[in-house]
Amino acid sequence: MDNQRPRNKFWFVFFALFFFWYLLLYGFDWSSLPGLSSVSRHQPQTIDEFSSDSISIQDKNISVVSDTNTAESSRNVTADQTEHEQKIVNSSGENDEIEDLAAMEKELEPLLPKEEEEEKEEDSVVEKRRARKPCTGRYIYVHDLPTRFNQDYIKQCKLLNKWHDMCPYFANDGLGQSLGNPQRLFQHSGWYVTHQFSLEVIFHNRMKQYECLTTDSSKAAAVYVPFYPGFDISRFLWDPYNTSVKDADIVNLFKLLRAKPEWDVMGGRDHFMVAGRITWDLRRAVDKDSEWGNKLMVMPESQNMTIMTIESSPWDKNDFAIPYPTYFHPSSDGQVHEWQGRMRRQKRRSLFSFAGAPRPNMEGSIRGEIMAQCAASRRKCRMVECRDDKHNCLKPANVMRMFQSSVFCLQPSGDSFTRRSTFDSIVAGCIPVFFSPGSAYVQYLWHLPKDYGSYSVLIPEGEVKSKKVSIESVLSRIPASKVAAMRENVIKLIPNVIYADPRSRLEKLDDAFDLAIRGVVERVESLRREAKKGRNSSAEFDSEFSWKYYTFGTTGPHEWDNYFKRYR
Repeated sequence: MDNQRPRNKFWFVFFALFFFWYLLLYGFDWSSLPGLSSVSRHQPQTIDEFSSDSISIQDKNISVVSDTNTAESSRNVTADQTEHEQKIVNSSGENDEIEDLAAMEKELEPLLPKEEEEEKEEDSVVEKRRARKPCTGRYIYVHDLPTRFNQDYIKQCKLLNKWHDMCPYFANDGLGQSLGNPQRLFQHSGWYVTHQFSLEVIFHNRMKQYECLTTDSSKAAAVYVPFYPGFDISRFLWDPYNTSVKDADIVNLFKLLRAKPEWDVMGGRDHFMVAGRITWDLRRAVDKDSEWGNKLMVMPESQNMTIMTIESSPWDKNDFAIPYPTYFHPSSDGQVHEWQGRMRRQKRRSLFSFAGAPRPNMEGSIRGEIMAQCAASRRKCRMVECRDDKHNCLKPANVMRMFQSSVFCLQPSGDSFTRRSTFDSIVAGCIPVFFSPGSAYVQYLWHLPKDYGSYSVLIPEGEVKSKKVSIESVLSRIPASKVAAMRENVIKLIPNVIYADPRSRLEKLDDAFDLAIRGVVERVESLRREAKKGRNSSAEFDSEFSWKYYTFGTTGPHEWDNYFKRYR
């Protein structure tokens, strides 16, 4: 009996403690205690809530948890930001951090890619493409030509250039030999030693992979003639040949085409071809053996065709310019996006640069003055002189290294209006500076924006020649925010001016080939509609004003008229 009482007391104490412990755990509101309320009431329950609460503002003092890293990454994306932008970043005060951060983001907005919006936009474009029949109105019929009009020229590659061996440039479907990644200037793949006159074979090989080829010409929106006119005439440019030899292949080609039923449908107006040389090599006006080039462009048959060249004539109606080949030939969208991101982050230590050689024997050339101004600007301008003895400009690393480190790249006319260098500079994210609208604005209508001031600078060549302007002064006065916006526009243009690897296919991006095909198809469709109405718009304006009609849709007086005056 005595032993039973202690046991009863033990169990009484045990149950009392258990009840008290239970009340503490479940009956008391712990969130009412000061210091613990923020834990219980504001503890994020999901990752999304944690992200939204990463910035807290108390008593006007700003505490940034995650945005510090975000702002820092923005600065890394714009590592080449101008002095004006840097001042905005550095001038923030303790109580003005939000305002200054917003100002900085607004200032940098042109430089910062809106990835989500761009992805949504690209996805919507792809969905629209999938929603409709993908090849409706886009079919291309390709003439089956004898190899003497294309592949045989490649077999004769030793004859295509008197001073350089062209054979290595035909490796990799015309892209040339792999460039690799010397000095880490490029990427591990997608870069090749591409010749500026290789477009014909690159374009043809891209066409072989085109998703909307048809063997039924009645379905075709346009008809492709895989002739290589640039390689044809290259064999005869530097030695004395008579005109019958120079013109032999084009005469035989048009004889063959006229005999085909496809030609009769529209008299050749739905036909197109690509020339990898400038129009002046293919536009011999008279039949004199001493005259330059052949007469492809002036043949009656070619007057009906659409002929794409790396440089067109401002004074003729049937040729349209498309970009020169560059060294960059990506095999995927990812390679393009990766390169664009790298060019956004690229540090640019030179205000402007120039790659080229003087033209002392060309009256009116401003290259000598440009090179003199560059030399006088010392550290603000860099230059690669293209002298024959060193071949500096034939080495991609020399040119691309300089362009990547420059804000502006000077693109004066040379032997003709245009330069391959223009497109190399765009690929390098360098803002092109032109001295004549004939160098780009009236040329690449399918590939470059009509708002030329959004991506380039125009300095009148006459003012440079007369030494009325300082190139350094003009470029230095452009506001930093404008420079930032222009550079971003240039970087966005990169897909437009490159030809993807013919052995692969880009998924969402349109490259120079895609835009060229779109331009041809739209032009042929327009001609087809006109034919049904019994109208011919080409007969409605003087060919002398072709540059004006195709660029602006009018032939009235224009501020650029002085650039295109010639005496006939």
